[in-house]
Amino acid sequence: MVISGLVAGALGAHLLRRLPRGANVSPLWCAVPTAVLWLAAWALAPPHWLPVPLLLAWLGVLLVVTDLRHGRLPDALTLPAYPAVAVTLWLCGADLWRAVAGCLVFGGFHLVVRLLSPAAMGGGDVKLAGSLGAVLGAVSWAALPAGAVLASVITLALGLRWPGATVPHGPGLLAATWLVAVSAG
Repeated sequence: MVISGLVAGALGAHLLRRLPRGANVSPLWCAVPTAVLWLAAWALAPPHWLPVPLLLAWLGVLLVVTDLRHGRLPDALTLPAYPAVAVTLWLCGADLWRAVAGCLVFGGFHLVVRLLSPAAMGGGDVKLAGSLGAVLGAVSWAALPAGAVLASVITLALGLRWPGATVPHGPGLLAATWLVAVSAG
């Protein structure tokens, strides 16, 4: 699992460099965190659900690296996440109707926040929230508010760590969803 995580992460770093306005990052920045998260997912997630946290870890590392370095979540990653998450949830036998509802509720909530206070949340966070909401909805109805609260706590902790800096919400969203998904089952 470690070797495949290292390879997947390194390939992800290569993908980031090839994106329009992509992030030029060292392959190790993506390979090592992906390998660590894949190993943790392999140890914690039930086998039938394992593809979900693996996908979230790979995608999450790429998005977190980009968000922290450039303050944006590229459409080239957030938009393809929708079909990737849908196929992965389907392969894992998740409740797809609840996943769609989670997508609409979680994404809709983030859209409302963006509309009411544009400075509070970026458009990339809104685009990302729908696919992550599908995962949370597939886990359970309770996972939606739990994921939202956990994401807010993580973002707040990042803000306390780096006061005065603009704190991206993407890392909190991704970390919270991965933690909820890896513990599902």
